[in-house]
Amino acid sequence: MKQILISSKDGQNGEKRIAILENGKLVEIFYEDFQQDKLVGNIYKGRVEDILSGLGSAFVDVGEEQSLFLSRSEINQAILRSRGFDPNEYPPMINKVINEGESLIVQVKRGGIGSKNPQGTTKVSLPGRYWVFLPKDSRLGISRRITDDREIQRLKDMARNLKEENEGLIARTASENASKEDLKRDFNFLLGTWKGVEEEATNVKAPHLLHSHAGMVRKVIRDRLLEDVDEVLTNSKPVYEDIIDYLHYLRMDNFQDVVGHYQKDTPLFKHYGVEEQLKKCLQREVSLDSGGYLAIDETEALTAIDVNTGGNVNHKNQAKAILNTNLSAAREIPIQLRLRKISGIIIVDFVDMYDNEDQQKVIDELKKSLREDRVPADFIDMTPLGLVEITRKREGESLADLMEGYHDEE
Repeated sequence: MKQILISSKDGQNGEKRIAILENGKLVEIFYEDFQQDKLVGNIYKGRVEDILSGLGSAFVDVGEEQSLFLSRSEINQAILRSRGFDPNEYPPMINKVINEGESLIVQVKRGGIGSKNPQGTTKVSLPGRYWVFLPKDSRLGISRRITDDREIQRLKDMARNLKEENEGLIARTASENASKEDLKRDFNFLLGTWKGVEEEATNVKAPHLLHSHAGMVRKVIRDRLLEDVDEVLTNSKPVYEDIIDYLHYLRMDNFQDVVGHYQKDTPLFKHYGVEEQLKKCLQREVSLDSGGYLAIDETEALTAIDVNTGGNVNHKNQAKAILNTNLSAAREIPIQLRLRKISGIIIVDFVDMYDNEDQQKVIDELKKSLREDRVPADFIDMTPLGLVEITRKREGESLADLMEGYHDEE
């Protein structure tokens, strides 16, 4: 059973936490503070205020507290073509592409952490229910969760029919088996949104906000409410009503029956065991179903995960016990990466296996489980020492930072 639980402290405009549970187990957690303006996804007309040629980057004033850091790799194909550069070649020096004082349409790609500025991009992306529209880049992609070859080809053909030559489209997981009418309607909505952004940009002076992100609750509903979700619960009547309105707006009325307003006296997260799981999820050791455990150590350079059998080797078939522990770890590690929001280089030390077939079973299970991660997380290789290397894209603050200073529902 898969559930989405939305806990709001003070109604629609209050601090929110969103938990995703699978069979009662917490697998992802999101935090949103309405009072703190979240910039990621916002689109601005910005003004280039400083170019750092030696670093291949620039700072763009968008009218917020901090300017956006823009690297030359984030210059879109349309700008490169307009300045006479081949977008398929290595990006040129940034001072040859943009100038100080110039106005650009930029999107916040990643929030700032500590003293670091938020990161910006001119490679604007507009996410919808079925598509991600790339108005300035010609990339065409399909969600890696869609594996049926005929469906992949259908979506590629549909994307080519919808977009212009220099536009891009990425088919999202929800697009699988969606009707042509729904796919076309979603694209037309995104195209209209972009045209509105462009039109406003011609009528205002930089810096100026052109488009705001949907907000965490709507984003989760848009992206995560799929056929595999059994229940969506919120403790806030205003949030419940907003979800129902948003589903109607998205023409997803068939999902309204799974959305409910939680009204019991026991706080929502406490009732479903989320608070207890949150308190445990930052502990160094994580128990495995097999009887073994993971030891997770996060450092600035990398994250090391050691797989231990515990007392699970007192078995007539020791090799089988080790295999079961490693398979259990291969399923649990991707969950911990998602839950703790671990990024960068991850090194995993599985319990030693001497059978090549067993090793391959564990690697295959790890790769399969990593595909469930919406944030790009890839199996890289097994080192000569038998260590497994994984990389995962950064998605913002770690869970420890998000939880710092936060009080639960009680």
